[in-house]
Amino acid sequence: MSSIGRRATKLLRGKGGDEPKYQEFWALKDISFEIRKGDRVGVVGRNGAGKSTLLKVLSRVTAPTSGRVEVTGRMASLLEVGTGFHPELTGRENIFLNGAILGMTRKEILCNFDAIVDFAAVETFLDTPVKRFSSGMYLRLAFAVAAFLQPDILVVDEVLAVGDAEFQRKCLGKMEEVSKAGGRTVVFISHDMGAVNRLCSKAILLREGKIQAIGEASAVTSEYLSDGAEDLAQRTWGESAAPGDTTAKLASVKVIQNDVRTSSIDIRHPLAIEMEYNVLRDGAQLMCGFSFFDAAGTALFVSADFDDPEWARPRKAGTYRSVCKVPGNLFSEGFVRVAVEVSTRSPVYEIHFIVFDAVSFQVVDANEPGSVRGNWGRPIPGVMRPACTWATTAIG
Repeated sequence: MSSIGRRATKLLRGKGGDEPKYQEFWALKDISFEIRKGDRVGVVGRNGAGKSTLLKVLSRVTAPTSGRVEVTGRMASLLEVGTGFHPELTGRENIFLNGAILGMTRKEILCNFDAIVDFAAVETFLDTPVKRFSSGMYLRLAFAVAAFLQPDILVVDEVLAVGDAEFQRKCLGKMEEVSKAGGRTVVFISHDMGAVNRLCSKAILLREGKIQAIGEASAVTSEYLSDGAEDLAQRTWGESAAPGDTTAKLASVKVIQNDVRTSSIDIRHPLAIEMEYNVLRDGAQLMCGFSFFDAAGTALFVSADFDDPEWARPRKAGTYRSVCKVPGNLFSEGFVRVAVEVSTRSPVYEIHFIVFDAVSFQVVDANEPGSVRGNWGRPIPGVMRPACTWATTAIG
C-alpha cells in the first residue's frame, strides 16, 4: 500500500487507529410469500423499504444471503432503463438478443417484431446503436421487448416513472392486457397507489425490509397511505410560529373524510378541509380560501367563502373555524396539495396569510361500486374526474 493510502486508512479508522466499525444491515429479512400463476401483485413501501432489492432477488440479479427463491416459468424483468441491452448493438439486434435470452425462437420473435417496434415508436432509429438512444427511447424499447415477447412472469420496477404520462398510460394498459387476457403473472413496484389499485389484485407492503401487510390491493395501499398520515393530513402552528399578521394568524389545518383525519381519500366520498385561525382585532371583514393543486403544481381549482353573508360582516376578535366541503367523485386519482389563505374582503383586498402545501392527500380509486370509473378498467387521464350526469335516448 502507498504511503498516501496508509495515511488515508488511518484517518478513516479514527484517532485511535482502530479498525472501522461496521453495522450489519439487512435490506430484506424474514420474508416469505407465494405468488401464483396469473396473479397481479403490487409491491409498495417507502424509499429504502427493500422493494427494489426484492425484485432483484426475484429476478435472480441478486442472490439471497439466506433462504431461497423458487420461480417457475419464463421471466422478463425491467428493473432499470435498458436492462439487458448491449449498447453497441442496434435496436433491431437487441430485440433479437433479448428474445433469445428469454428463450424465444427466431420465429416467435419475428411474430412479435412489428408490434414491439410500433409500441416503442422507434422505427426511424431501429438500426441505430442503442447507446445513441435517449433515455425515453431506451425505456420504450426495453418495455416493449419485455411485454411483447410473452414471458410467463413480467417484473417491472418504478422505472416507468422515467417516461412521459402518455407512455405510462400505454404501459399500464399493456400490463393489464398481459395479465388479464394472457393469464400471465405481473409483479409491479410503484409509488402511484392509483396505478397499483387499477392494475393489481394483490399487494405487498414492505417496511424496513419486512412484510408489514399482504392482501387485497386496495386494503394494502390504504394501510400504506395511512401510515404516518398525520404528517400530511394535519398541521398545527404554535402562537410564536403561526403564519399571519396583526389581523389574523393561522392555528391549524386538517383533512377529514368520514369524520376521520386522513391523507388517504376514497375517490367516491366527500371530504372536508378544516382551518382554525385567530382574529386579533375587532371589525375585520375577512375571506377564507383553499387552493387545490396536483402533484406537479397545476392549479385544479380555488374555493372561498365569497358569498357567505354571515362571515362577510365585520368580526369580533376570537378563534374561528372554517370548513370547505368537497364532493366525492370530483378529483382524479393522484396526489393533491392544498394552500390556505385568509384575506380582507374590503375596502382593500389584503392577504393576512397564505400557506402553500399546508396539507396534502392521496386520492385512491379502488374501482369499487360508487366510483365514477364504473367498471372501466383502463387508465383515465386528466387532473379532475367529476361525476357528470349522462342520458341516452333512442331518436330513430
